[in-house]
Amino acid sequence: MSTSDLIHGEAELGDEEDEESFDEETGEPREGARRSNGRDGNVSDSSEEDDEDDDEEAAAAVREGFIVDEDEEEPEERERRKRERKKRRRAEREEEQDILDEEDLDLIGEANPEFERRVASEPKLKRLKRGHKDDHDRAISRGVDDIFSDDEADDDAPHEYDDRRPMRPEQRGVMDEFADFIEEDEFDDEERDQQQEDLEVARPVKQGLPGIMATQATGLDENALDDMRNAFGEGNEYDWALELEAEMEDRELDPEQPLELKDVFEPSQLEARMLTDEDNKIRYTDEPERYQLARQPYKHVVLTDEQFKEEGTWIANMLWPKKGLPSDLAEPFRKSVAKALEFMITDEYEVPFIFQHRKDYLIHAVKIPVSPDPYNPNALQYELKAEKLVLQPDLWDIFELDLKFRALIDKRNTLDKTYDSLKAISPLQDEVIEDMLPAAVTMEEVQDVQDYLHFQYSARIKDVAALNSSQTNGRHRRPGSQKTFFDKIRGGKAYNLVRAFGITADAFAQNILKEGRKQFTEDPSVRPDDMADSPDVLDGTDFSTGAQVLTAAKAMFAEEIAMSPKMRKVMRQTYYMTGVVDCYRTEKGLRKIDEQHPYYDFKYLRNQQFSDIARQPDLFLRMMKAEEEGLVEVKVRLRNREDFKTALIKELESDNFSEVADAWNTIRREVLDLALQKLDRIMVRGVKENMKTECENQVARACREEFYRRLDQAPYKPKGMALGTIPRVIALSNGTGDRRDAVCWAWVEEDGRVLENGKFTDLALGDAERGVPDGRDVSAFVELVQRRKPDVIGVSGFSVETRKLFKQLEAIVSQHDLRGAEYEDEDGNEKSDQLEVVIVNDEVARLYHTSDRAREQHPNLAPLTRYCVALAKYLQNPMKEYASLESNIISISFHPSQQLLPEDKIMKQLETALVDIVNMCGVDINEAISDPDTAALLPWVCGLGPRKATQLLKAINLNGGVVSTRDELVGDPEEGKLPAVGPRVWNNCASFLFIEYDESEPSADYLDNTRVHPEDYDLGRKMAADALELDEEDIKAEVDEHGPGAIVRKLVQDGQQERVNDLILEEYADQLDKNFAQKKRATLETIRAELQQPYEELRRPFENPISTDDIFTMLTGETRESLCEGMIVPVSLKRVTEDHIDAKLDCGIDGVVQEMELPERMDIPIKQQFSVHQTVQAKIIDLNHRGLDARLSLREDELRRPYRKQMDRMRDEWDERQEQEDKERLQEKNDVSGRTQRVIKHPNFRSFNAAQAEEYLGSQTRGDVVIRPSSRGLDHLAVTWKVSDNVYQHIDVLELDKENEFSVGKTLMIGGKYTYSDLDELIVNHVKAMARKVDEMTLHEKFQSGSKADTERWLTTYTEANPKRSVYAFCINPKYPGYFHLCFKAGKDAQVNNWPVKVVPQAFELQKHQYPDMRALCNGFKLLFANMQNGKRR
Repeated sequence: MSTSDLIHGEAELGDEEDEESFDEETGEPREGARRSNGRDGNVSDSSEEDDEDDDEEAAAAVREGFIVDEDEEEPEERERRKRERKKRRRAEREEEQDILDEEDLDLIGEANPEFERRVASEPKLKRLKRGHKDDHDRAISRGVDDIFSDDEADDDAPHEYDDRRPMRPEQRGVMDEFADFIEEDEFDDEERDQQQEDLEVARPVKQGLPGIMATQATGLDENALDDMRNAFGEGNEYDWALELEAEMEDRELDPEQPLELKDVFEPSQLEARMLTDEDNKIRYTDEPERYQLARQPYKHVVLTDEQFKEEGTWIANMLWPKKGLPSDLAEPFRKSVAKALEFMITDEYEVPFIFQHRKDYLIHAVKIPVSPDPYNPNALQYELKAEKLVLQPDLWDIFELDLKFRALIDKRNTLDKTYDSLKAISPLQDEVIEDMLPAAVTMEEVQDVQDYLHFQYSARIKDVAALNSSQTNGRHRRPGSQKTFFDKIRGGKAYNLVRAFGITADAFAQNILKEGRKQFTEDPSVRPDDMADSPDVLDGTDFSTGAQVLTAAKAMFAEEIAMSPKMRKVMRQTYYMTGVVDCYRTEKGLRKIDEQHPYYDFKYLRNQQFSDIARQPDLFLRMMKAEEEGLVEVKVRLRNREDFKTALIKELESDNFSEVADAWNTIRREVLDLALQKLDRIMVRGVKENMKTECENQVARACREEFYRRLDQAPYKPKGMALGTIPRVIALSNGTGDRRDAVCWAWVEEDGRVLENGKFTDLALGDAERGVPDGRDVSAFVELVQRRKPDVIGVSGFSVETRKLFKQLEAIVSQHDLRGAEYEDEDGNEKSDQLEVVIVNDEVARLYHTSDRAREQHPNLAPLTRYCVALAKYLQNPMKEYASLESNIISISFHPSQQLLPEDKIMKQLETALVDIVNMCGVDINEAISDPDTAALLPWVCGLGPRKATQLLKAINLNGGVVSTRDELVGDPEEGKLPAVGPRVWNNCASFLFIEYDESEPSADYLDNTRVHPEDYDLGRKMAADALELDEEDIKAEVDEHGPGAIVRKLVQDGQQERVNDLILEEYADQLDKNFAQKKRATLETIRAELQQPYEELRRPFENPISTDDIFTMLTGETRESLCEGMIVPVSLKRVTEDHIDAKLDCGIDGVVQEMELPERMDIPIKQQFSVHQTVQAKIIDLNHRGLDARLSLREDELRRPYRKQMDRMRDEWDERQEQEDKERLQEKNDVSGRTQRVIKHPNFRSFNAAQAEEYLGSQTRGDVVIRPSSRGLDHLAVTWKVSDNVYQHIDVLELDKENEFSVGKTLMIGGKYTYSDLDELIVNHVKAMARKVDEMTLHEKFQSGSKADTERWLTTYTEANPKRSVYAFCINPKYPGYFHLCFKAGKDAQVNNWPVKVVPQAFELQKHQYPDMRALCNGFKLLFANMQNGKRR
């Protein structure tokens, strides 16, 4: 793969490359440069004639051999000439900077009246030269149409020399872009002179100060010059920046500088394609890619041997409570964790390698003696009892915990360094820091020590910072210039009153923890108020009164208690042991969270212990989400806070009995109250954050388990075939199930090729008894099946109509006895079975069929046919289909609450599941070279990643496109093979990349087709030799003749693989452990299995049929929670009779209202009460998940009983009193407003509130509408329509000309200016019209799908990559539905601004101007912006 394959097109040079070239020394154009302003090129000036003469002379000199052309020069000579040119250009720039400009001379003249300026003689003739290309670019101004365009500036534009109004430098970045768009006004001579004067004042000062020669010309004496230098410096402070700028210019002008990708693409594009320098570093570093990415923030952290041992214990302690193993396995478990950690860090083995090839270290095996077997004297005298200690998910946890431990050590090291710096400037020994910091095992505990350090020694830390600053930049800053409130207390007399409390904060916490000897509180001899008034405490500067001193002392002691790491440890332990969670609704949540709202199940939730939350992690996450939305307040409190506080007071107070002791104890209790207030805030914030993180981790792990279950499916197993055989598939789909749509189908071979596809329109079976013939496509379908002989027929779709197609196909297969391919049964007889029709999980196909990848692979197929292709491939290999989704895998639902988690956290867990399954199955490396779907598995192979996978394929293609042995992957200089991976990466991935064994290939090694790692090939060959009972001479002869793999090859060719079952592997394992200290018992079992059946299919059989609940959700979009018995839902009536009504739910489920469930109004016939296509509210009596139908009720008594979710709560877990009070409060408000429930006969009418309307429209498409009652009265309606995902606009509709209060007005008015005659006209001409405008906006090239912040970041990145360009973009405004942000940035240094764009029927509105389409809107914006800038200039 070449670089050009990675980009859409190769970089093209701009037009300026063909325009003109410039002399390196003079900057004048060379021969061939364009010299005309017109097309004929006849206009030229004298300078160009001179250039032509010079060029002709130079060419003649070259021809005569006097001058060597640069192309003919030697590289050394060319380099020397290049350096001379750079040196000459730099000297010219310095000479220009040494010349005084006009303002400098004016200023010197004002300071020295005796100085006379020398008037430079003006040349008689002026030559007009064309500047360098860069100057040429700066001189050309771009019009309004070009400033915000995507096209580069036209470098062919001629120079225009006209009188422009001067502008300030800071305006030029914006206004130069509009210079030619609007003509400037003409000014008279006086006004022009005034403009020139303004320009002279505003002209920026040139870089640097005048040179020596120029200063001598000023006539100033040396003393005056010295004063000037002292005031303004020597002028060389920024020489480094000028030199850097000169180097950059030289690089830009160097014609031999190679064109790099970063010169062609924007940084964001390179980052998306993984082509940045950092990506290349990862690609070529011999370390597993996932390890490089994960450990990047902690590269600087180097663990000592003691810290490494500590880490093993720390991780084991973190994992042990979740394992549930017997206590006697605690020590073996710790050793297993330490060993796994060693493999990861020291050996850099990834999780799949450790699990596959170091499995013996993860198992605890015990030999249990058994009685000898008299009939088998060679039998073992023991039984081996093995316990799995560390599973594969545990290894991923160890990997994550290693990163957390490194972060912990990094912070501890930083604090150690800070503490050492404090000790370096003054003697210091703090037992709290020296004891607590090494013992800190969580980030919270380290943070506690950090808070204590910065509180206790803030002044010293500032002194250290000042000292370091002075050493760094040479500037001296007075230490301790700013003191905090507590520093003033600590450094003054007031601290004597703090000491008088009789106990330190650390001793107080130590008493609570029961550590060491108990510290008793001592009382002073005087009362606290008397001591506060004493001279030993009063400080005239900061605390002049006793009340001030006492208040300060209490605040100081309370802060010391709150900052004590030991006290925080006490509080944290108490909160986790006795804390409970309460949920309180807010005023906003009172109305918004009704009984149908998903948050209602915790609206009045109380007294939830942490163990309860651990069992329902998604519940707590939803509570936190509701708190973010301002609907509830989640509070954490101590269950028995008063008892806990009493225990604290007992440890803080003194035991003395006196008036003085009572006074001091009163003050101590006040201090404790102050301290507990702060500690409670700290603890609650930390506990909630930790609980949220842990709940997120649990939900993420649940997503991983579910994804692993779906990945762990072998291909659909054809009848009579071995597990793992790829089936041939016919897949069909009727899409949305519309009767007008055809049934699309595709035939997919075992190798994934789509050989045939088509459409069926009528697959209905006839009825011979009634004389009804089969549908016209039944015979075509039967012929297709009989001709192609598929192994299975797959069906799926987007609606419940799919189940009808499934039943039709089953009936056709049964009636026509359609059978699959023949196979041999156990008796060797040919046999075939009736074809199976299966409903296929389509979650991958839904994402695939409209993707760019599908269009690239099958450009000529319809989207629904591509959907069928994806269904067939899912049946052939689910793992491949999931892996091909890459980052889109996050779009699949694995847990009801996964949307509450950050995407990166879910993605990280899903990736681990993919890595596990892909490495369990292995990848045929030669198949990956030719098959993109197989190549998509390579990034998940152990040791690889997306960068290393592409590099691997590229290297293999350079080596010839075929891999013969695993050893070739590390390169073979003798054979001219380039290394595809480094040794460490190869060690990780070798056993998971297999090469199909070919007996006809002499160099083929059977073990390269197995899960056996090359490091264990000798063991496999030894086992094969022992199984064949070959002696050493036979082995040597066989190896010398046929190579190292000859023994295994002989075992396979002779068909003697089963003989390895006779080997006693325990003896092999004991010898390896004794002689080489290698545990290989599990590895030997793997070798034995692989010698018999290489890369045996280990996945579970294909899940068929998929569960009823999965089919129900797939075809309806509903779950058991979102749709169940007792719910009242809107239904559309399809058929109305006197004894029953047929209806359809919004999700597509068919419903029937039987006679007994019809309304009990006998005076009005059913057909007069209801009509076809009418939408009514019905209650679900029974829901058939398998048959996808429901029984409904329209009885008024049933509809009056709303659905309420059954919640199993303890008595003290639900605040029923508050719930009842809120219901009464809401009822009173409804009674006051006098609202009456309206019912309107319209298919879009729903008796919803705003929240329910948004929830209903959530699964609908843009422009879908809900008409609902309005809270503003009976003369108003509310219309809610979906603008975008999670963005809904609520429109107030005023009804005029109403016949009565319940009828719809004959005139409907919106916003006082839009009127419509009925609801249908309003929907079509107002809502749908705005929806079309939203579609037009979102499909426009300038629309950004991200948030406003994302769009602004994109604008900033774009202008940084294109400093001379201005850019704008649109994005949606979710806060104000119906509005968009127009974000723009007029140049690199300009600020990002935004204007609101309103969508109105048939137009866009910007700055009170309406534009009919996006083109007019963009042009109008440019005009408005230009006018605004012109107004600023005037």
